[in-house]
Amino acid sequence: MRRIVVLGLAASLAACATQRTPPGVTRPASGYVSCVPYARAVSGIMLGGDARDWWATAAGRYARDSVPAPGSVLAFLPYRSMRSGHLSVVTRVEDSRRIRVAHANWASGSDKGQVAVDQLVVDVSPRNDWTQVRVWYPPISALGTSVWPTRGFIHPQYPRPAAEVAARATAAAASL
Repeated sequence: MRRIVVLGLAASLAACATQRTPPGVTRPASGYVSCVPYARAVSGIMLGGDARDWWATAAGRYARDSVPAPGSVLAFLPYRSMRSGHLSVVTRVEDSRRIRVAHANWASGSDKGQVAVDQLVVDVSPRNDWTQVRVWYPPISALGTSVWPTRGFIHPQYPRPAAEVAARATAAAASL
């Protein structure tokens, strides 16, 4: 009997270890959030469709360029297993090559669908035009090794200060 209790305790502790949430990551109450509704809630950019469609759909409705600003959305191209593309909202610009973002559903496996706030994204494009980036990967607490292709930044109609964008990112993580 004692052996069963010890084995049960060990199994439950192992389960807790596999459910550890990395710093800056929130498990949404709904259990899963995709990048599109999260980016819409944080940025205020009212576009629909898959992430891969946002760049084209924004044409003529929202400013688009290669310059990050708080509240703008970085639009990722479909690449490898990320067939629908991806969206990240800029929360802070650190310098010409480094920004912080908030996004949902960047991780995979059991971490899929989580919201990550204040995550580092580094421009590694040869022309410093944000067409190739490396992204912080919470499960390993480091920049990922993959280089991801992006279109650029879609800007909201009404820019917001970085502090307000960060507050919206946190609030959206709790409400979705």
